[in-house]
Amino acid sequence: MLGPVILAASRSDKMRRFVSAAPGTKQVVSRFIAGETVEQVIPIVKETVAKGLEVTLDVVGEDITTRDQAYAARDAYMELIEHLEDLGLGAKAEMSVKLSMFGQSLEGGHELALSNIRPVVEAAASIGTTVTLDAEDHTTLDSMFAIHEELRKDYPQTGCVIQAYLFRTEDDARRLADAGCRVRLVKGAYKEPETVAHQSKAEIDKAYVRILKILMEGEGYPMIGSHDPRLIAVTQELARRAGRKLDEYEFQMLYGIRSDEHVRLAAEGHRMRVYTAYGTDWYGYFMRRLAEKPANLLFFVRSMITKG
Repeated sequence: MLGPVILAASRSDKMRRFVSAAPGTKQVVSRFIAGETVEQVIPIVKETVAKGLEVTLDVVGEDITTRDQAYAARDAYMELIEHLEDLGLGAKAEMSVKLSMFGQSLEGGHELALSNIRPVVEAAASIGTTVTLDAEDHTTLDSMFAIHEELRKDYPQTGCVIQAYLFRTEDDARRLADAGCRVRLVKGAYKEPETVAHQSKAEIDKAYVRILKILMEGEGYPMIGSHDPRLIAVTQELARRAGRKLDEYEFQMLYGIRSDEHVRLAAEGHRMRVYTAYGTDWYGYFMRRLAEKPANLLFFVRSMITKG
């Protein structure tokens, strides 16, 4: 039951100040956040790719309140693309974006987010890579999917994320699978009401498998965002039944979590992409990682006590 409490805390300014000041925070944050600047994250990208893995890069910081902040988020991704071009990594290093960072929640936010994300998608395509639109809370999804559809008219490789815990997602999965989209399936990491989302782990897991089956049997490219050994095994079996080759889907896992499994799956011939976040505004992302797994929270508390 700790997960919903932590997710609520992720929106609290008071908790943000407390966690940021805690003596053990920096140690634990560095487990999930690869650095604060693009210069710090690039060596990690190079090291990750050298292991036979791929990456998707997320510049953290979705809680913006001004248009200038939205423009700054756009510019941060444009700077990242410049660095990736210098590395010549192509599709081995794609990007993930939260449209809230690009101004989606501001007045006129849908149009603002679309105008801000388009040059990022264009620049990504010019260096041989792409962008995936992350899913946020359920109130933002109609806008996200509309922007995704618009971008795919010119850049069909643009991906999106769907969340298994939402009731709507099976229908979304059918639509996206029929359209041949790149789709990352995750369980979901936002506090959602019982009117729109499954609340129990068992129901979420069942929904995940149902949706995964839809994606595997569809025309698109499934990206499996999970660290759960059972779901990884189910994925492999569903892919086999659907006749998919190893390069016709991929696994995605978070930086700092089950790193040995990243390497193992890649060694078996699977495409394995590491979701790698960086930036200074790490609080919301960090708190969702704590909410997803109680062991992460225990690790954090233990670090605070040790450093206290």
